[in-house]
Amino acid sequence: MAPDAAARPTRAELRLAAREQSRAQRRGAARAATRTALLRVALPSMAALGVAAAAAVTVQGEADQQRAQAAGRAPQSAVEADPGTTAAQAAAAQAVATGAPAQASRGDARQPLAGARPTEAPTAQPTAEPAPEPVRPEVVMPVARHGLGELFGEAGTRWANRHTGIDFPVDGGSEVYAVTDGTVRTQWNPFYGYMTILRMPDGTEAWYCHLRAYKVRKGPVKQGDVIAFVGSSGNSTGPHLHFEIRPQGSGPIDPLPWFLSHGLDPR
Repeated sequence: MAPDAAARPTRAELRLAAREQSRAQRRGAARAATRTALLRVALPSMAALGVAAAAAVTVQGEADQQRAQAAGRAPQSAVEADPGTTAAQAAAAQAVATGAPAQASRGDARQPLAGARPTEAPTAQPTAEPAPEPVRPEVVMPVARHGLGELFGEAGTRWANRHTGIDFPVDGGSEVYAVTDGTVRTQWNPFYGYMTILRMPDGTEAWYCHLRAYKVRKGPVKQGDVIAFVGSSGNSTGPHLHFEIRPQGSGPIDPLPWFLSHGLDPR
């Protein structure tokens, strides 16, 4: 047999080689299909795992935040804020880190201006209660000094009848006062001398007798006003004030009980 003929493959060998090549191609196609199928299954699974992982991270973050709030401290964000950073800046930084849109905080609108200090409400000052008005006495003394001389109803050679008033033995020129509010008039009487008659609001009259001079001759006066001065005019043996009380312009009554009934003892 010629050498070239021996080197050529036989027809049977060619068919065998063709079958092996076909098997190899089918095996390669099968492996490629298997890889494609695995990729189609693996990609959705990985996406699902990513979502689950993100949800787990979110749940874990919320749990950490609740534990931090319960412990009385602010949760740490992914981006560490500077001590001077406002809440809005921190929220913006957190949004950049997480990819979420930043939201304005309602509290940011109420942040005080730099350097502004809150003003304190003025403290209400307690109002001072007005001092109570002093109790005004019902009547006052007709002269400054207490003490009586001749009393009402006494008999003597100096009177045609009995004594019709009470006497205050004070020095001549001493001031004479209105015992109550009222209206005064003046007159002369040969027995009483110079007289001042004080008519009170209820109609009672007080007679001041043996005066030296008048301070008020006529008109309204107030309790305690100086209305005249003590003398010894008329039927008198020396300076003193003769004082009478005549209710409703009638006859004289004892002035001592009248004083006592108004809370004043002239003795």
